[in-house]
Amino acid sequence: MNTIPENMLHNLFENVVTEFVKNNLESIMRAEIEAFMDSTDSGKRNSRNGYYKRNLHTKFGDIQDLTVPRDRAGEFQTQVFEPYQRRDGWLEEAVIQMYKSGMGTRDVARFIESMFGSHYSPTTVSNITATVLEDIQAWHERPLQKRYSVIYLDGMYVKLKRSTVSGEVIYFALGIDEDGHREILGFYVGGHESANGWRDVLKDLYNRGAKEVLLGVFDGLSGLDEAFKETYPKADVQHCVVHKVRATFPKIRVQHKTEFIDDLKTIYNALDHELALAAFDSVKAKWGKQYPKEIQSWENQLSTLLTFYKYPAMIKAAIYTSNPIERMNKDFESGSSR
Repeated sequence: MNTIPENMLHNLFENVVTEFVKNNLESIMRAEIEAFMDSTDSGKRNSRNGYYKRNLHTKFGDIQDLTVPRDRAGEFQTQVFEPYQRRDGWLEEAVIQMYKSGMGTRDVARFIESMFGSHYSPTTVSNITATVLEDIQAWHERPLQKRYSVIYLDGMYVKLKRSTVSGEVIYFALGIDEDGHREILGFYVGGHESANGWRDVLKDLYNRGAKEVLLGVFDGLSGLDEAFKETYPKADVQHCVVHKVRATFPKIRVQHKTEFIDDLKTIYNALDHELALAAFDSVKAKWGKQYPKEIQSWENQLSTLLTFYKYPAMIKAAIYTSNPIERMNKDFESGSSR
């Protein structure tokens, strides 16, 4: 399995979002010119006249070769560009909010109307909404590859405006295929994170074609191991070490935090599995009486926290934590807050 350097992962996730923004910009403009041609005086001689290309700079990077429709009379003017150039980056906001809304028709319509309402009639807003929803739905239902070396699973809580404002989880799945390419496999909105919620996510991935997985990387949510094994019984499980350290940290007294965390590092930074087990024994002997519950929790999960030792050392950073998908989640969060 090929690996991708850390500094390339951020660029990859940016490219995924930028491509998504580009596709939806083009969908909006197709809906725009369709509405424009429908409203053109039937006595005028006018028709579509292909497309031209232009680039746009966004906070997610440069969008290259954006396809912009035009008419023969030169009367059509998209409403996208001028407001899009505002510094607050409202269109990225809209697209990210579409992600977070779970693609509910009313939610997406509300976002689009808030951005385009001063320019478009209700009918055009409705057409644009339908066009964007079709693209998003097609993306959600696209077939997946048969084999993935790694699938990362992680949840992010966001506040969504439905009948009330409440926190809901977005389930994210990220895959590494056999060639080392990373791909967002899907995202799913609903309720509070649970093993049953992940079970539905995993079934969807399987039904869309992802039949074989070598390794699943996720945190220690109760029941998630079983849900993952139901779908991928032959796969290994790697519990995210970073999640485990974070969960332990608040339970350690202030005066011990630095020393305790440094000692934990000797476990997952050991040169091999045997040395990692020896390091845990040392940590247990040193801290077991002061923090029995925390040490017992680590011991209960030790086998799945150290799964990465079965794999080549050079890919350790790519598989012992779900940080790559967390970084993507932070990009979404920061994008929606700006």
